[in-house]
Amino acid sequence: MSLVLVCGSTLAAAPVVKKAISSLANIPRTPVAAIALVTAVSALASWLNWGFGLIVGVVFAKEIARKLPQIDYRLLIASAYSGFVVWHAGLSGSIPLTMATPGEALTKATNGVLTAPVPISQTILSPYNIVIVLVVMLAIVITNSLMYPKKDVVAVDPALLVESSDSSKNLRPEHPTPAQRMEHSRLLSWIVSIMGFAYLVIHLGFGGGSFDLGSVIMLFLFLGVLLHGTPLAYVRAFTHAATGAAGIILQFPFYAGIMGIITGVGTSGISFGTVISNACISISTPTTYPLLTFLCAAVLNMFVPSGGGHWAIQAPIMFAAGADLGVDPGLTGTAIAWGDAWTNLIQPFWAIPALAIAKLDAKDIMGFCLIDLLVTGVVICSGLLIWAM
Repeated sequence: MSLVLVCGSTLAAAPVVKKAISSLANIPRTPVAAIALVTAVSALASWLNWGFGLIVGVVFAKEIARKLPQIDYRLLIASAYSGFVVWHAGLSGSIPLTMATPGEALTKATNGVLTAPVPISQTILSPYNIVIVLVVMLAIVITNSLMYPKKDVVAVDPALLVESSDSSKNLRPEHPTPAQRMEHSRLLSWIVSIMGFAYLVIHLGFGGGSFDLGSVIMLFLFLGVLLHGTPLAYVRAFTHAATGAAGIILQFPFYAGIMGIITGVGTSGISFGTVISNACISISTPTTYPLLTFLCAAVLNMFVPSGGGHWAIQAPIMFAAGADLGVDPGLTGTAIAWGDAWTNLIQPFWAIPALAIAKLDAKDIMGFCLIDLLVTGVVICSGLLIWAM
């Protein structure tokens, strides 16, 4: 997860991406139009890669604030973060990609239910899932636009938008050593990137490989190397991105401890996670099972905001129960993924990088995110019910 975030953040910092962001920021002429555009860009970027979307949305929002300094900054950043709700239904969704990764770990994690990988055509790229994603995107664009305050607008302090820069940090030395020549070599970046892309093409197109989490990380790693131009520029951007991810990396061990409490088995042989999941199963029918799985995952996400954590807690139980009810495993996995992503809107853990860049507190955006939670919840629940019918 750290690599997905850092590689995505580094790609968002590439000069060509920044230039595209600056050009896009010139499009909206009114604050409401800017809110709508930031929401759409953030959602699309998050669907492509959650680390990329999490950062590029806020970077875009800050660029918009420079062009329209009187825009409500709280709603602007909330809009940039709200697009993150689609990440687990996108190309970097950890649960769908784990399901698409062959190996004994998949069978073991699902208690023998999944003996073969589930391709992303049955999860991420399922027509049902794509429709849900599109409707969710449209819903948050409309909702965020309608939430724009008619008075009491809170504009950003211009000082918060000033970024320090050192234009000389990537300049080539006058008399470079061989090592320094390699650090500043665009040819070396091209060679490394082409080798990486060639491997992915061979692995996915001819080797029968699946588009899994490793493939996503490789894709964004080599795109970043290519777009930053030189190895030195990429290393420096990567280092900066890793610093921005420090808050998340630090908290992961503590959330792992919470996950241990939820999954830990006592003298009764039953864990807290099992109790919650079994309560969901006991009142389920084949039609309502995906919906209740989604709601169960949404509750658990407040305690364990990690896709991998949800997989560890729910995979052994929910896939077995889904199989007994005749529910497609792709639908079960997608329901868990949506539940994990949905309550991120009010679980501030993943907002840490965005808030750090925007220089805001969680309380500044949570009111707007709560409204988005309610609206998107209706869309996702309806979509899962229709999918299960």
